[in-house]
Amino acid sequence: MKKETNGYRNIDLKRTGANLRQLIAEKGYDVRSIQELLHLSCPQPIYRWFKGQVLPSVDHLFMLSILLGVHMEELLIEETVEAGQELITEVETRQDHNFLKRLRLLLPFFGTISPMKNKQI
Repeated sequence: MKKETNGYRNIDLKRTGANLRQLIAEKGYDVRSIQELLHLSCPQPIYRWFKGQVLPSVDHLFMLSILLGVHMEELLIEETVEAGQELITEVETRQDHNFLKRLRLLLPFFGTISPMKNKQI
């Protein structure tokens, strides 16, 4: 199920980063060659893309789409409700109840997610 809030769809940074890493590797590029082709002064932005910390700029997405032979949209992965559920599961396993309370307040902005069973907050 795709996550949508008032018609605005979000990009999943972590999954997009993993997708970029996979596509770049499949085409035989490494971080150093992408750095040079995109005229980046250092490789750190590429590693930050791969880790899902930031997205490439539109200019870099455009060049990556040309280098990789895909449409720009194929580089980006849309966030889903399931991704939100994964976050809740991760928080539950860490037993971080204060954070979970705050997260529950934000859930209406992320769509419908089934309630936890046998958990008291």
